[in-house]
Parts: sequence; C-alpha cells; structure tokens
Amino acid sequence: MAKRNARKGGRQEARTPRRRVRRRAQPARAWRRDAGRGLARVLLVLVLLAGAVAWWAAGRYQRFADGPIEGLAPGSSLVLERGDSFATMLRKLREAGAEGGHDTEWRVLARQTGAAGRLQAGEYALEPGLTPRGLLERMRDGKVVRRRFTIVEGWNIRTLRAALARVEALRHETGDMDDAALMRALGHPGQHPEGRFLPETYDYVRGDSDLDVLRRAHAAMERALDAAWEARAPDLPLQSKDEALVLASIVEKETGIAEERDAIAGVFVRRLRIGMRLQTDPTVIYGLGERYDGNLRKVDLLTDTPYNTYTRDGLPPTPIAMPGKAALHAATHPAAGDALYFVAIGDGSGRHVFTRSLSEHQLAVREYLRNYRARRKAEAR
Repeated sequence: MAKRNARKGGRQEARTPRRRVRRRAQPARAWRRDAGRGLARVLLVLVLLAGAVAWWAAGRYQRFADGPIEGLAPGSSLVLERGDSFATMLRKLREAGAEGGHDTEWRVLARQTGAAGRLQAGEYALEPGLTPRGLLERMRDGKVVRRRFTIVEGWNIRTLRAALARVEALRHETGDMDDAALMRALGHPGQHPEGRFLPETYDYVRGDSDLDVLRRAHAAMERALDAAWEARAPDLPLQSKDEALVLASIVEKETGIAEERDAIAGVFVRRLRIGMRLQTDPTVIYGLGERYDGNLRKVDLLTDTPYNTYTRDGLPPTPIAMPGKAALHAATHPAAGDALYFVAIGDGSGRHVFTRSLSEHQLAVREYLRNYRARRKAEAR
C-alpha cells in the first residue's frame, strides 16, 4: 500500500512540473496571438490602402482615357507617316499641344483598344473635345481627315492647274509638266486637256497627289460625256461626243442663268444646222489666251484665231472650258424653237433676250446698252 501510495505520490510529483511548464507557456501563446492580430490589422490596412490606390489609379486612368485631350487648338491635326512608331506618334501629339496622360497610360490604352501595332498612316483631326480613346480608335481604323477640292463649272485648264497648285495638302507631281506631258501622265497622250475634267467636288486625303485628283476628274468626265452622248436627242448636227463636249463648253461660258442652258444650246444647234457662224464671244476670249485683259474689243472679234467663231465656221477645235453635267445635257438636248440670236438684258440679272431675226437682235442689243449704262451710272452714285 505504501509502495502504491509512494508510486502515486511519485507520479503526482512527476506531473506537477509539467503543469508548471504549461503555465509558463501561456504568456508566449498570448504574445503570438496578439502579434497575429496585429499583423492581420496591418495586412487589412495594407489591403485597404492598396484598394484605395487601385481605385484612385483606375479613376485617373478612366479620366485620362475618356476625358478630352487638353491643349489642342481648333483646326490642328496629326500626320502619321508610314513606319512611324508609337513613340513617334506620342511625340507628334505632344508637339501638337496635347497635355496630360503618361506615356504608359497611352500604351495601356492602345493595347486595350486594339490600336497597338495597328496605327494607320494618314492625317487625323485633333479637334477640341477629342478623347485619347477616340483618337486611338481613329488611328486604328484609319479614319483620316478627308479634304475636298472643287472644280468649278466654267474653269479652263489654266485656272484648274493654278487652283491645284495652291492646295498644300496635295503632293504636286504636275508642276513641271506642260499640258501634253500632263495628258501622257494621265494615260491619254495627244488629247487636249481643255474640258476633260468634270466640275464636281472630289475628296482626297493628305498624301494624295494633284495627279490623283485629275485622274479621277478625267474619268468622271468620260462617264458623264458617254452618258450624255448615249441619251442624246436625234438629228443633232454633231458628229461625235467630242463635238458635244465642245458645244457644252460654249454653253457653259455663255450661261448666267441655269434654266437658260437648253435655250442657248438650241440657238447654237440651229446655227450649226444652217451653216451660220456661232459668233460667240467666249471662244474669241479663249483664243486670245493670256492676252485677254478683261476688255473685248472690235479688233479682237476681227482677228482670226482657230477659236474665233466670228471668222470661222462651225465649232472651235477644242472645248474652251470645263462644262458641268447640266451643260452636257443641254448640248445633247437643246431646246426647240426658232431663235437664232440672244443677248443679255443688261440689268444685272444675267438673263438673255432670244430673237429670231437680225433686226430684232439689233433692237435687243440697243436695249441692252441702255440698261447697262443706266446700271453703271446708278452704281457710280
């Protein structure tokens, strides 16, 4: 019994130290627990801070991507050349006045929009209010600035070429070419250039050449002339579509009022039918060329040139201007009637008086002179 008790006592004495060890370990566990809680708080703060930074960065990026590009002046543009890198694009954009947005943000946005590596060459408008996203999408899709050049009805080839030479956005390939070389370059060697370019408005982009515009205008005239000739009225005193083009150019230069085109064409067609000279001043002026100073004199009417329809029968050898579609239609669909003469009223309206006989025409001319002098006198007051 004593041994058993002794053993029990021994076991009790042996267990006691272990309980004491456990009591001593409790402060270490509490420290670790408190440290863990502190670390969790720190991590929570870091997570919240990271979230706040991410939220701020996302907001900044969104404002950059979809906010207007600052510093752009009205009418400015950016021209991308073939082979320009993204860095070159950004440099040109900064040079154009663009402010804000880090290069990294531009690159991230380029990847996001699919524009990275796909920027197309051309000229891009930088109007106020444009966003970085909008600009990169334009460059990705090649939505370049489309410019316009208008050939005006009644222009001659000298006026047309001078107007093209003033367009800075075009490449000028024809400056050193004479008219013959120009037509060879267009693929029509030997053709006179007068009247061969349809008066219309043509779109072009920066980098196109003046030859590109002329090539399109020439093709447009060919189509318009073919269509007018195919639909022409029967029994015209014209042997070819080229003669129709010549007549249309005269109608264009003689017409101040659009609705009179058919009537004026009718006068010329009737004269051609009976072998009467056309006697139209615009052909004489064209024959004078650069010698014409704005004043047509009697001596000019009597001086023979290939284009003087007072001294020569029939049509002149080439057109004298660029006729529009309406003039082409008038030349191939002249108005019926018996008038062989016309003269301006002289009141500034641009309208004409149409007469059948020379005596009626002479009366109309005297009336024109009275009206003209009265108008000039009133304007001088």
